[in-house]
Amino acid sequence: MVRNMEELARMKCVACRRDAPLVTDEEIAELHPQVSEWEIVERDRIKRLERVFKFSNFAEALAFTNRVGRAAEEEGHHPALLTEWGRVTVSWWTHKIKGLHRNDFIMAAKTNRIFAQG
Repeated sequence: MVRNMEELARMKCVACRRDAPLVTDEEIAELHPQVSEWEIVERDRIKRLERVFKFSNFAEALAFTNRVGRAAEEEGHHPALLTEWGRVTVSWWTHKIKGLHRNDFIMAAKTNRIFAQG
């Protein structure tokens, strides 16, 4: 059981295969409270974790985007990133399984930590 966001953020993503299972409703109930700022949204019939981060200007938003991109490369798990003036929308889901995996919650927690570290 994951007790808090920091514990989740310390976890590593596991390589995901096409036959990997989606997270269950019970796993979502365990993991989502650790990243409660993230919404679970459905687009194109695919559940995703999504959060909008706010910044004072475009340069700060772009710097955050680049830090998230570096973390994504380190973990081999990549989000959709929309960088605009003063905001970045980050969406995590696992493309291979067309939905949410534990990796997405891990990366949401890592993204929160990146944001908190400024």
